[in-house]
Amino acid sequence: MTRVKRGYIARRRRKKIRLFVSTFRGAHSRLTRTIAQQKIRALVSAHRDRDRQKRDFRRLWITRINAVIRERGVYYNYSKFIHDLHKRQLLLNRKILAQIAILNSNCLYMISNEIIKKEDWKESPEII
Repeated sequence: MTRVKRGYIARRRRKKIRLFVSTFRGAHSRLTRTIAQQKIRALVSAHRDRDRQKRDFRRLWITRINAVIRERGVYYNYSKFIHDLHKRQLLLNRKILAQIAILNSNCLYMISNEIIKKEDWKESPEII
């Protein structure tokens, strides 16, 4: 029986996987079966941590806003501040508010003053 020369498809597939895991340490970048397992594991972790990253950044922004609000005496707490922002229809997301709080806390103070002025104006009785 004559010798059959294999094609390049399997080699091309393995080469593609090897390029993906080329920076991994030890057998994770050398042995084909381990490479395949580690690639799957890396992709699962990346997928899971994309959601976790969104969560972590949101927590960071909330913490920053709350710290500046309490330090400057702008509001009593974060939740009341956000509630009043939405009530006044000031559409600023937490990322932008955190940047304002860190870089320019006077601007955050001005925003809170606007909210407080509008509250006082609406709650005052009208004289006819």
